[in-house]
Amino acid sequence: MTARTEFDLCVIGGGATGAGTALDAQLRGLRTLLVDGGDFASGTSSASTKLVHGGVRYLEQAVKSFDLTEYRMVQHALHERTYMLGNAPHLAHAAEFLVPVYSWVQALYFRIGLKIYDLLAGKKNLFPSAFLNQKEVLTRLPGLKPDRLYGAVAYADGQFDDARYGMALVRSFQEAGGTALNYLRVAEFTLGGDARISRIVLRDSLGGAAISVKARSVVNATGPFSDKIRQLARPDATPRLRPSKGVHLLFPVELFPGKDALLVPQTEDKRVIFAVPWQGRLLVGTTENEATPETRMIVERAEADYLMRQLNPYLKSPLRVEQTVSGISGLRPLVAASSKHDTKELIRDHEVEVDEKSGLISILGGKWTTHRLMAEETVDAVQRGLGMEVSACVTKLHPLDGAIGFSDDYWRTLQKESGLTEAEAKHLANKFGTNAARVLALIGTDSRLRYPIVAGFPALRAEVIYCAREEMAQTIEDVLARRLGLQMYDWRAAIAAAEVVADLLAAELDWSGERKSAEISSYLTKLREFLKELGLSEA
Repeated sequence: MTARTEFDLCVIGGGATGAGTALDAQLRGLRTLLVDGGDFASGTSSASTKLVHGGVRYLEQAVKSFDLTEYRMVQHALHERTYMLGNAPHLAHAAEFLVPVYSWVQALYFRIGLKIYDLLAGKKNLFPSAFLNQKEVLTRLPGLKPDRLYGAVAYADGQFDDARYGMALVRSFQEAGGTALNYLRVAEFTLGGDARISRIVLRDSLGGAAISVKARSVVNATGPFSDKIRQLARPDATPRLRPSKGVHLLFPVELFPGKDALLVPQTEDKRVIFAVPWQGRLLVGTTENEATPETRMIVERAEADYLMRQLNPYLKSPLRVEQTVSGISGLRPLVAASSKHDTKELIRDHEVEVDEKSGLISILGGKWTTHRLMAEETVDAVQRGLGMEVSACVTKLHPLDGAIGFSDDYWRTLQKESGLTEAEAKHLANKFGTNAARVLALIGTDSRLRYPIVAGFPALRAEVIYCAREEMAQTIEDVLARRLGLQMYDWRAAIAAAEVVADLLAAELDWSGERKSAEISSYLTKLREFLKELGLSEA
């Protein structure tokens, strides 16, 4: 809990947009509180395709429909891509994507489209798109089926670690003097005599205790759950969100070798999917299906089969669901184009909604790549609502936690100074940036923290302590799913590591034996459900 109970701004939702908004506000001088009912980035923000991109599909739609709004959205995202990569080089980097083509007509079509993509990025383009002949493509992606392959069009976009990037935003916000609290859910709003929000009652999701805080302004950045907060502030608010569910599967990267990513340009439902090398795995996704209150947030077998149907026609050796090592499921916050009852239209862009009656400011829709721009526009609205002059935003070139002093070969410094293996040094550098030195310092206090948490994965036990002590990790899942990435790497390895992580957290957070047992049981039950749904064994 927090000692301070009065703030200029309370941001509800600790995902990409909420954490970005809190950071921007704090840097502009607003005393800001950031709260999340669960863990930071535990929903939509850690279930992405790990891409920092403008959106090739959105550009195609914009051109076909002459949609200037969608065209500008792609342009904004391409500019924002540069800031994301520059502000956290330990977590985000440029990557090359190949779009296979099977005729000169297809080659010309994608060549023109991706040249427009280059032009939209302007001076911020990463590197120009280019045509590759069949031999060049198969050299770079030997797992592609050569039958009828004419070539591919290569283009650049970004790739990043979404969960860690979210934590870097939160940590940067704290370093700027902000207060961040996870597992603190909004229970109710207290309205003043003018019917505007004057206080927020927050309840501890783990312990049940409640506090009341006062804020001059409140931002709702809860993504697909925004309607719940909107209606908590104003029960007659018309629902705006139309969440869609997306899933991804992860496979051993050796099953489709190559450093480049594959974009499948046409699926049975007129979308695209990606097969992307990511942290030693092949990430395949995503689906997009309308979500309802009954939707299970798990990778269902039918969804896995769908992804295989789209990808396998392009592969020399088709993938099988049984080869899956992990997967993720998340909700995407699509938003209705207006608050009128009769609209059915959905927009892919974002919108800052100001409820004049309650004073609640909701940031709706959007995507990871534009989170900084969304935050900037939201804080502008906050300042206007408080009767302040809108001040300059400084987040475009604000290095995030762990970025200062980082270089591509920083891992070599870690290895030289600590005797780590190459895999351990790269893991630490890419998860924590220059904070890796602080993680390693913990080993000096207890040599047992030098051991790995599980065989075959480079994370050290010291990382668990650091995540609990410095990054507010409070559960096994916080550590394995978002702080260290083991759950994304391998469900079975995460199951094997659960008890070790629980022992470390129990000692650090003073858990009772009952709490530790409950934590282990809850976590193992969840992962076993994932395995069972896809027909995978635990062994």
